[in-house]
Amino acid sequence: MKNHVIIIAEAGVNHNGNYDMAVKMVHEAKAAGADYVKFQTAVPELVISSIAPKAEYQKETTGAGESQLDMCRAIHLPLSDYAPLKQECDKAGIGFMSTPFDLVSIDTLEPLGMDYYKIPSGEITNLPYLRKIASKGRPVIMSTGMCEMDEIDAAIGVLEAGGMSREDIILLHCNTQYPTPFADVNLRAMREMADRFGVRVGYSDHTVGIEVPIAAVAMGAVVIEKHFTLDRNLPGPDHKASLEPGELARMVAAIRNIEDALGDGHKHVTVSEEPNKEVARKSIVAATDIKKGDLLTEQNITVKRPGNGISPMLWDSVIGTRAVDDFPRDTLIRL
Repeated sequence: MKNHVIIIAEAGVNHNGNYDMAVKMVHEAKAAGADYVKFQTAVPELVISSIAPKAEYQKETTGAGESQLDMCRAIHLPLSDYAPLKQECDKAGIGFMSTPFDLVSIDTLEPLGMDYYKIPSGEITNLPYLRKIASKGRPVIMSTGMCEMDEIDAAIGVLEAGGMSREDIILLHCNTQYPTPFADVNLRAMREMADRFGVRVGYSDHTVGIEVPIAAVAMGAVVIEKHFTLDRNLPGPDHKASLEPGELARMVAAIRNIEDALGDGHKHVTVSEEPNKEVARKSIVAATDIKKGDLLTEQNITVKRPGNGISPMLWDSVIGTRAVDDFPRDTLIRL
C-alpha cells in the first residue's frame, strides 16, 4: 500500500508472564489498528547473568531488591506459549512478532513463520546472535538504541556476510531510556542512517505520549514500534512508559492520517481544491464603466475575483488594446 507505515504494538513483557493477559493484548492491539503485536521471547538464564544489575528505570519501576535475572524470570512466558500466541494472532487477524533475546529463542520462533525478525538494541553487538539471525533468511527490523554509527555499520556487515541484502534490513532509530526525554529523541538521526546505509528506516519510541512517532512518520519512517499496556499502573518495568489501549488507537489513527497527508510527493492541483481555483484566483475586470473601442489602461482595468476570466499574468498583453465591447464596472474583460 502506498505510504503504509508498519505499526508494531509492542506488548513486550507487559503481560507480566500471564498468558491470558498476553492474549488480551493481542486483541487490544488488533482493535487499535496495529499491523503487528510483538512480544519478547527469552530464556532468562541464557540472557542475563546472576550478577547483572537492573537499569535505573527498572529499579524505579520494580524496586532494587531483586536482581535483573529474577525480575525477568517472573515476567517472561515459557517458550511453549509462543506457538499458541501465534495462533491467537492468526485468529484475530493481526501479525505476530516476537523479539528473540538468545539463540534458543531464535530456534523456538523460527517454525512460527514470522514476517520479520526483530533485533533489539541490546543485541546489535552480539556477533553469534547476528549470525544466527542472518542464517534464517528472513527480513530483519533492527533497533539501534545506544549505538554509534560504526556499530550499526558493523552489525549490517555481519547480516550481509550471512547472506542478507540491505533491501531486507530496516533500521529503527531508537533511544533506550524509559521514558526517553524529548531532548534526547534526535529524530533527524533517522534520516542520517537512511542516507549513510542505504536502507529503509523507522522509529522505535520510548517517549511519553504519541506525538514523536507521528512526527517520525512525517519524516519518512516506514515502521513505528511503540510499547503498550493494558494498564499503566500494573507492576513491571515497562508499563509506565507504555500507551494504554485507547492511546494506542489514537496513535494509529493519527499515523494513518499522516500517511494520507504525505501524498505522492509531486506538487499538483488536487481534485478537492480544483473547484476553488475559480473562487480564490483573480481575473482582469473593468475598474470603471468601459465603452467599446476605449483604450484599456491601468486606470480603467484592475484585478479581482473570480478567476474564470483573463489571467492577471496576461496583464501586459491586455494593456494598450481596445475594448471589444461595453464592459460595465466589475465585469470580466474579454479580448
